[in-house]
Amino acid sequence: MSIDIETARRVAHLARIRVDEADLPALAGELSGILSFMEQLNEVDVTGIEPMTSVTPMRLKRREDVVTDGNMQQQVLSNAPDAREGFFAVPKVVE
Repeated sequence: MSIDIETARRVAHLARIRVDEADLPALAGELSGILSFMEQLNEVDVTGIEPMTSVTPMRLKRREDVVTDGNMQQQVLSNAPDAREGFFAVPKVVE
């Protein structure tokens, strides 16, 4: 597929990129090169190949999903400007 100058102008407009008229032929050539490379990729036989997310196989470390209270109430409340009875104290905003 080949990109003409008018199509390159439209792509630049849609991408909100300002391109001078003198640079449009070069942009059209680059876009055509990208599309021809994508057409080459479509010719590759990938049957039986699993998609990968990384070039090295990695497994994430897993931990047991346990709900806890954090056991850090005093540490958390030490940062509060006003704490009462184990909770953050905030000014009343609704009357």
